[in-house]
Amino acid sequence: MKEYNDAGGAEWDHVIQSQTSLFDLRLREVWHYRDLLVLFVRRDFVTVYKQTILGPLWFFIQPILTTITFTIIFGNVAQLSTDGAPKVVFYMAGITLWNYFSNCLTSVSGVFNSNAGIFGKVYFPRLIMPLTIVISNLMKFGVQFLLFLCFVGYFFSQGQIQSNLWILLTPVVVILMAVISMGIGLILSSMTTKYKDLNQLIGFGIQLFMYASPVIYPSSSVPTDYQWVVHLNPLVGLFDFMRFAYLGVGNFSLTSLLYPTCFAFVILAVGVVVFNKTQKTFMDTV
Repeated sequence: MKEYNDAGGAEWDHVIQSQTSLFDLRLREVWHYRDLLVLFVRRDFVTVYKQTILGPLWFFIQPILTTITFTIIFGNVAQLSTDGAPKVVFYMAGITLWNYFSNCLTSVSGVFNSNAGIFGKVYFPRLIMPLTIVISNLMKFGVQFLLFLCFVGYFFSQGQIQSNLWILLTPVVVILMAVISMGIGLILSSMTTKYKDLNQLIGFGIQLFMYASPVIYPSSSVPTDYQWVVHLNPLVGLFDFMRFAYLGVGNFSLTSLLYPTCFAFVILAVGVVVFNKTQKTFMDTV
């Protein structure tokens, strides 16, 4: 909208321009578009299950079926250690956290390709879309986490697990998981705009990365000579926290969160730089 000053010159009350800094998140502008963010979150939550028979029940069915499969294959057949914790709740602890990470990472990595149509027609802060993915998946995580707490409550009442006050740090761990997945996803999203084959590679790579993370086994079961390799994975401390806080098994200390925290800040900073650089020209390559 134009406004005219006393000299007769035109002044714009709102100006849309390219990013002036690679580190510029424009969080104030994101807050201005918060209604759009809520709309996208609601869209993602509703449309995914709108035409399904069981609807939101899939939030519960997926982790339950996966837990049963892991219990039979890795717990009973392969006889992998669970540090003495009941197999069902041990695997559910890893699955609940891993599902949130993998879903966020996969979706954020394809944010440019999947939203190219709307990006090319309407202006809004592009960071809205990655934030939408993280928040909408957080709602799904919340539902699955409630299911996990039900199992924890049952086994705790049976005296088979011992939860502790470390559970108060759960929001911190979830935020770290969200930041790490978003940071890595932002980096990968810039690469998938030019190299479409990466979409296939990302899905395969995430499956392999699950086995490099203590989802189906405790980190304590890894041979001593390879412990340092395993702990290069920033997710290890987060999974160790989940088992130690809620099941009372494994080893965990506050310093275990230091590396994931530093990694989260660094990878998010790199992801923001790459994302801000790519969003200026991605329409030419997508």
